[in-house]
Amino acid sequence: MERAGSLIGKLKLSPEMADPETRARAVWALAAGKKIARHTLAAALVRGTLVVEVEDMVWQKQLNTLRHFLLRNLKEALGGDLVKEIDFRPMPKRIKPQRAESARRLDSNGIQDPVMAMIYRQSKKQGTA
Repeated sequence: MERAGSLIGKLKLSPEMADPETRARAVWALAAGKKIARHTLAAALVRGTLVVEVEDMVWQKQLNTLRHFLLRNLKEALGGDLVKEIDFRPMPKRIKPQRAESARRLDSNGIQDPVMAMIYRQSKKQGTA
């Protein structure tokens, strides 16, 4: 039985779906497994090397020891030698958008932007408004 990853490479698909980088990034979670995928992010495919962002240097060292197994899993999932090497890079955690603690105070004229409100007040003082 042939894997879906190898069949996708043979099909005539749109460039976005058949893009090697997109395929490699999509298959990373399957090849790495759930636990590793939670702590990593396949960022890019550069000249046959899959760049994978990891949480810290400890994960980088541990995954370097598993590199050969991960490459084998990627080869099986993709159906070819699309990924020849994996580069694990420690990256800081990205901060997600946060909710504001309090609402912004509106200017008396309803101007939300603080810079524009300041310009308006200055022009009002000069008598140009």
